[in-house]
Amino acid sequence: MRVPFFDYKHLFSSDKNKFLKAFEEICNRGAFIMQDDLSEFEQEIANFCGCNYAVGVGNATDALEILIQAAGIGKGDEVIFCSHTMVATASAIYINGAKPIPVEAGSDHLIDPVSIEQAINSNTMCIMPTQLNGRTANMDEICRIADEYDLLIIEDSAQALGSKYKGKNAGTFGIGGCISFYPAKLLGCFGDGGMILTNSEDINDKVRLIRDHGRDPKTGEVVLWGRNSRLDNLQAALLRYQFKNYKQTIARRRQLAALYHENLMNVMAIILPPPPNGDSDHFDVYQNYEIEAERRDELKTYLFENGIGTLIQWGGKAVHQSSKLGFNVSLPYTEKLFDRMLMLPLNTSLSDDDVLYVCEKVKEFYK
Repeated sequence: MRVPFFDYKHLFSSDKNKFLKAFEEICNRGAFIMQDDLSEFEQEIANFCGCNYAVGVGNATDALEILIQAAGIGKGDEVIFCSHTMVATASAIYINGAKPIPVEAGSDHLIDPVSIEQAINSNTMCIMPTQLNGRTANMDEICRIADEYDLLIIEDSAQALGSKYKGKNAGTFGIGGCISFYPAKLLGCFGDGGMILTNSEDINDKVRLIRDHGRDPKTGEVVLWGRNSRLDNLQAALLRYQFKNYKQTIARRRQLAALYHENLMNVMAIILPPPPNGDSDHFDVYQNYEIEAERRDELKTYLFENGIGTLIQWGGKAVHQSSKLGFNVSLPYTEKLFDRMLMLPLNTSLSDDDVLYVCEKVKEFYK
């Protein structure tokens, strides 16, 4: 039996005829850039997330870079982020001239509030929590810290569309957040795509200018330095079609996560993510199913030999461990996590039998 980590072909084949029909309809209209499909999709995402504005951009990295620029963060400023994240989180800070400050992850694999507070100094401008693996961090504590020290919050919520903390959606706690539509994400397009979420009218106005070369859409006049980062109208249309069933997508991922939990909870050599409905504060959407495992590398090899694809995030290194980027800091807990973490397959192309087979092989390895 073979269980790939992610079946990219399934994204298209799952509803091939509908996708082809949508593609043909867009092409026949010649509706490729900044058309109604994009604006309508933006409004649907904003409504779903419970925020005032959503702005489609080229990818989630651009979303973070544009948000940081719109917030006025730049040279001399420091931005605190969790080192258990993709390098894009840190690079978005660096590209804007600010200094990325990596801090520890906690036992939930998300940013540790204690480490945030320890890293704050007179240059600190912003906290950037990564809402990782479809789970939202303890935002009460992060918002408390931000309020106490007069700091901004920008969320890297690329992996968390629909995830909630105490009923509030990821990406809506600070001045802005991002969503990724990379093909393997919860809602994936056929290439790169991203979106900015915000409740601020000022931020919304600025990011809309920045994404389109700084041009005022009413006059065509360039009013600030911008870039070309617009979510393609075709991708927006394809995403919009999939988004109609997004609640079912989340429900299915939560079912699969529950199945993993039920079948692996008694394997003492691994630590599982919290199960669905594990606590009333969090609503997790399970972008990934990331476990901690003893003899992690041996387990990964054993699963591969049995046809099961797994993944170690970020190539097995936290951001601060990329020495060529100039970091010189020790984060012992995060480093320990990176010796143990492994992602098991979890996506809507999987059957219950696929997950049960993975669980069988994990238990077999630890006998």
